[in-house]
Amino acid sequence: MRKPCCDKLDTNKGAWSKQEDQKLIDYIRKNGEGCWRTLPQAAGLLRCGKSCRLRWINYLRPDLKRGNFAEDEEDLIIKLHALLGNRWSLIAGRLPGRTDNEVKNYWNSHLRRKLMNMGIDPNNHRLNHINVSRPQTSNASAGAMSSGLKTHANNQSEKSQVENCDQVSDAGSCLEDDSCGLPDLNLDLMITMPSLNSLADVEEEQKLVESNTSSELEFTHSPTLVLFR
Repeated sequence: MRKPCCDKLDTNKGAWSKQEDQKLIDYIRKNGEGCWRTLPQAAGLLRCGKSCRLRWINYLRPDLKRGNFAEDEEDLIIKLHALLGNRWSLIAGRLPGRTDNEVKNYWNSHLRRKLMNMGIDPNNHRLNHINVSRPQTSNASAGAMSSGLKTHANNQSEKSQVENCDQVSDAGSCLEDDSCGLPDLNLDLMITMPSLNSLADVEEEQKLVESNTSSELEFTHSPTLVLFR
């Protein structure tokens, strides 16, 4: 198991002071970076070796480049990320004055979102396959369309009700008013029973018809063929 670089009980934590920054700068200018484990004690700093290294690389180096990233730097980061992936130390080595931590933060906060807005997957730098579908109406437009259909249906129903009412009123007015041109029909039906005299006459006529038919049958002779005398 690797030993810790220093005894953390006797080290300072938190923000660096100007005096500590100046001590670290003066020591590295005279002796160089050297071994970060022994540097704090040699420089007279009550700091951890890792803390000194990060403070120097990310903040105190004289060749650090401050400010926003330029467009050529953004393009270079995107190309290097497509080749190297998340190897930020190697990417930062191609960008003079930029640290690996700074490049990583800028990628996660700006460049990743930029590629996603362009339709590119930031993990493999390939175009996303977006299924082209029919445009769908938004909730507001759908609600407006449904409300418009409802109002149209209500208007149609109200219109039909008004027409029916007008027809009923016209029919009622025609029934009340005699000037509508309808013929006056007398529909009084009378049912009369046949009298006894008429029944007797009918019976006599039937008897006469029967007697006439019987007499005709008596006087009709069937034709005979006389063969011998």
